[in-house]
Amino acid sequence: MCGTSIITETIMSKRALILIDIQHDYFADGKWPLHGMGTAAGNAALILAAARAAGDTVVHVHHEFESADAPFFAPGSPGAQIHGEVKPLAGETVVLKHNVNAFLGTDLKALLDKAGVENVTLVGAMSHMCIDAAARASADFGYATTVIHDACATRDQEFEGKQVPAAQVQAAYMAALAFAYATVVSTEKYLAG
Repeated sequence: MCGTSIITETIMSKRALILIDIQHDYFADGKWPLHGMGTAAGNAALILAAARAAGDTVVHVHHEFESADAPFFAPGSPGAQIHGEVKPLAGETVVLKHNVNAFLGTDLKALLDKAGVENVTLVGAMSHMCIDAAARASADFGYATTVIHDACATRDQEFEGKQVPAAQVQAAYMAALAFAYATVVSTEKYLAG
């Protein structure tokens, strides 16, 4: 009887946490404050700690407009700095973007692919802009995408003279992403999983 060897290969999905635009200007004392940014940043910090403990790839994305007279995130300004609650550690990747979509005009996709990332988790701001754009692009690129809804923040919007409260903006965007682009969960559920 011939000897048989069984080789068992465990394939683990590689995960990346992408923290988007958790910058000073989005906080209460900044130039463009968002509803619930403090809570979102606190939850993002919890997700960040878990990602670091798990050895996941961590990417900090921050936005700067290219003009010094920008309404917020002016180049090199204190408001454009990443908030201390989610401050990058030495060795963690920091990506500067100038567009809404974190993948557009940056090397974000190349960085993720080089790390063998298959699963992307998104936190940050603004839900109706940069989170939405990154989640859709991430899914279109084939990454399994998760958005932590209570680790994201937005602000009131206006359309055709109608005011749309931030809570409704958040719900509408998270519902749309959950429909076809991402798994959308709370911090508690994500950390429990």
